[in-house]
Amino acid sequence: MRQTESKGGATSPAAEPTEPSAPITVMLSSRLMVLANLLKRGAILRYKRLTGLSSVEFGLVASLGRRPPMSVARLAEAVGQDKGQISRALANLVARKLIAKSANPNDSREVLISLTAAGLAAHDAIVDGAQERNRRLLEDLSEAEFHALLGQVDRLTAIAAEMLESEKNAR
Repeated sequence: MRQTESKGGATSPAAEPTEPSAPITVMLSSRLMVLANLLKRGAILRYKRLTGLSSVEFGLVASLGRRPPMSVARLAEAVGQDKGQISRALANLVARKLIAKSANPNDSREVLISLTAAGLAAHDAIVDGAQERNRRLLEDLSEAEFHALLGQVDRLTAIAAEMLESEKNAR
């Protein structure tokens, strides 16, 4: 489905196949990326201000959350990075006493990571900040608009996941 820009900047499906193609910046995928980037940049600034954590560090703290201890490999998988990418952030978090490392009682070769009391406080600040940001983002939507939006986002996410798999298989 092609989109065209209407008065006020909104896009709608194009009815006429003879119209020129719209620039990429008016496409839904581009607009969603802009939205995601703005939300990410705002989150990074907020969590840095609230907790002093870098984006990688707050991602690790948020992923550890109030869960049982997890392996470094499991944590790396949860944040979508490899163990090498997160090792410096983990070392900083250990030095700041926000996370603790311990041997896995079932496999002494494996290290388990968990939040300390200070890490849990940072996690709670991240969650509180995220809830506040989420409320602010959605406060102008009615309940019906909110549920419709979630349904559409879920639908688009499923389609995007299928598109990603197609791209992976096209190699």
